[in-house]
Amino acid sequence: MTRTVTVGLDGSAESRAAAEWAAREAELRGLPLKIVHVWEPVPDPMAQAPLLGAETLQHWTERSEMGVPPAEGWGSIPRESAEGLRLRHPGIEVISEQVSGNPGEVLAEASKTASLLVLGSRALGGVGGFLVGSVGLSVVAHTESPVVLVRAGEQAADEHEADPVGIPSAATAFRPVVLGLDTDHPDETLIEFAYDAALRRGTSLRVVHAWFPPPYYAYGMPVNPPLHEALALEQSRVLAEVLSPWRLKYPDVRTTEESRYGSAAEQLVEASREASLVVVGRRIRRAALGAHIGHVTHAALHHSTAPVAVVAHG
Repeated sequence: MTRTVTVGLDGSAESRAAAEWAAREAELRGLPLKIVHVWEPVPDPMAQAPLLGAETLQHWTERSEMGVPPAEGWGSIPRESAEGLRLRHPGIEVISEQVSGNPGEVLAEASKTASLLVLGSRALGGVGGFLVGSVGLSVVAHTESPVVLVRAGEQAADEHEADPVGIPSAATAFRPVVLGLDTDHPDETLIEFAYDAALRRGTSLRVVHAWFPPPYYAYGMPVNPPLHEALALEQSRVLAEVLSPWRLKYPDVRTTEESRYGSAAEQLVEASREASLVVVGRRIRRAALGAHIGHVTHAALHHSTAPVAVVAHG
């Protein structure tokens, strides 16, 4: 079975931005694009829409006032979106599918045959981050394929450097891919995803690593600049050691390393301002209490200004 780039669509601005991003990614990967539209068969479908936005609610209110049956209207979303995407991205195959069921469960199931799953997320006005709904968080937490969150308003030009006169343009080079890396648990799946994303975009990989002193150094000790410098050098050495074989495997990807004292979440969010894509990990846990996302990944999902790829790993 041919794997796809799969996107969850509900007709909202955020899901349309996700569909456009997914189409561009499908072109980079040479894969078909699959649109999955989920309709939950309840008396009030608007209350249970997968990634509901205000614009979607207005759209369906207007159609209801015009006497358009809900089933007819919902069926038009994937069909019309697929037609538009085929026109704007003639180089890719576009498949559309309408499924009835619980949105989180359907999208998680769809991810099993996808190289990656793409979801939209509402933008936070004036802040520039994400508003990730319960369905999005559930899918991220329970899906083992990579999941990309794209905020409403995301444009192709946002992922590229400005042109020589400072105007955003999709014709210029991609901004760097940013990878948030924990050197205590450097998973190969996560690192390879980030390098592959940078290679496909013809851009550099910026690896961000944050550290704090071990508890036995941090507590009950006066400020010690020489000790702090020694710890910083050791953290930089470990980061370079982790990335050394990957530099050899991906010689065409320029790698920059940043090992800094402080909050990993804050450093990733700051780095996202100049990124085409932010890549973070999620450790797969199959405990009885369910899956967890992790506070750094959670912060990146809510506050990154670039699309965020969450890569599940062991």
